[in-house]
Amino acid sequence: MAKRAVHRRARKILGEEPVALVWCEIHRPIPTPPKEVHRAAGKGRLKPGHHWLLYVGAVVFFFVVIPMMLIDKLGGRLDRLSQPRRNRGPRAGEPRTPPDARPSSSGRGPARDRRPDPTHGIFDGDWNLTAGQLLLRWYGHSPNPKRLVMLARDRVCVATSPRRRLSPTKADDFQTFAEFPLDQVRVEGEAGQPRGFATFRLRFADGSWLEVGRLGEPEDADHFLRTVNS
Repeated sequence: MAKRAVHRRARKILGEEPVALVWCEIHRPIPTPPKEVHRAAGKGRLKPGHHWLLYVGAVVFFFVVIPMMLIDKLGGRLDRLSQPRRNRGPRAGEPRTPPDARPSSSGRGPARDRRPDPTHGIFDGDWNLTAGQLLLRWYGHSPNPKRLVMLARDRVCVATSPRRRLSPTKADDFQTFAEFPLDQVRVEGEAGQPRGFATFRLRFADGSWLEVGRLGEPEDADHFLRTVNS
């Protein structure tokens, strides 16, 4: 469960004890908005930042691991070439595979429509409505992907820490960057969702919606979903 520092900071921001709170993330990549829409919103970042260790790991992989793999593969090939050549034809008694033995494409059922969802299933698709505008500025407030959604008696607040790296259980420097009265937003979520796959939606009065997942701290997530589902 979130530590006292998180609840203490939430109380200070809300001016009251939060009804429920949970850390969450945009659990799929943000789709690419139209250029004019992105430009009008300030051309903010659409991807979270990464910790510096990730870049160090990428450098090590490309300049150390991959060369070692190539050297090992080249050594194995040289070993095979140095051995006496063997008869590479099929042995007696082994069946020969005809070159056209691949299964025919005829007789297949109708092709399924596998066109990707342009919204990635995270919002309604209208960049000009509340959810789309919130999504355009989602990472502009912090490169860290984690956001804290806090429920108060009369409003819903979304907060984040300016730090690139934080511990969700101990963060005490987060700030609210979006606040909606309850007549402008409704939180929708089912209680009892499998841990690790639970999501909920912020549905706004203009009909737009935004879905988040990767809910942090199981006790907080369970309490949050029970609260919005009651």
